[in-house]
Amino acid sequence: MEKRRLGTEGPLVPSIGLGCGPMSAGTPDPARDENGVATIRAAIDAGITLVDTGDFYGNGHNEWLIRRALRDGDRDRVVISDKFGGLRDPAGRFLGIDARPAHVKSALAYSLQRLGVDHVDVYRPARLDPAVPIEDTVGAVAEMVEAGWVRHIGLSEVGADTLRRANAVHPIADLQIEYSLFSRGVERSILATCRELGVGVTAYGVLAQGLLTGAYAGGGEVGHLPRHGEHLAANLALGDRLCAVADTRGATVAQLALAWLLAQGDDVVALVGASRPGRVADAVAAADLVLTDADLAAIEEAVPAGAVAGERYAAPLMAMLDSER
Repeated sequence: MEKRRLGTEGPLVPSIGLGCGPMSAGTPDPARDENGVATIRAAIDAGITLVDTGDFYGNGHNEWLIRRALRDGDRDRVVISDKFGGLRDPAGRFLGIDARPAHVKSALAYSLQRLGVDHVDVYRPARLDPAVPIEDTVGAVAEMVEAGWVRHIGLSEVGADTLRRANAVHPIADLQIEYSLFSRGVERSILATCRELGVGVTAYGVLAQGLLTGAYAGGGEVGHLPRHGEHLAANLALGDRLCAVADTRGATVAQLALAWLLAQGDDVVALVGASRPGRVADAVAAADLVLTDADLAAIEEAVPAGAVAGERYAAPLMAMLDSER
């Protein structure tokens, strides 16, 4: 699989990474845990060695699961990207963001313990904490870099101005942000700023939260995602317009959407959320799909920028995104 560097100074990683969050969704389930372990191991064996997690995924469960999955020798080839700052109560309800310097260091200590490692490769706040200057948060992570417990600093869902301020404190390896055929806000100014500063882009939500996989073809609203509610039919129809292009390439719509994202620049890495080993083979196949100029033009015609209906999240969650301001 093609390798891409996270920014000018970050680690070299495969063009596709594994998003482990779905493995810790919902109530505890031993069978799901076994599937998660198998998925992580299948990904590593297939060359997908960027593993993304967060200390609030399952209230620490996801980090523990990664620890279970890593076999002897795996740690040397796996790049662990971890997020902190997301606060949840025992029932899993979201409480807000804490990116104070003291919390940065405390959260890292617990994450290292759960992961069973002596360092995290990329460490990032899950969101901008409006009560804490980004310089203070990045400065605290930089202290952890100097101490050897973190190798690189990342950010998540911040805007261009915040990215500049953070990068002035310490080089930022990558910005994790939603980016797909259905979510192209990053193209307005953030992507250009990343490239100016030498910051990589790690995209999540690459399959539009399931809208480009057929997972919601049966209808129904899905939690806090407006695009799955009253806008579901229109958005599914939009995705269906990609079928003809996918058929000509012998690929699924999901694989086509993933290949499109990877074609947006060699500084873009895609995170594929998975909880079953079968998804790994599909992602690897997409990484090998090279799109022609004609393919890209046909995709753009089928799904123009801004064509999707509805916001990414409900209003309270959208208000938390510095990247959307």
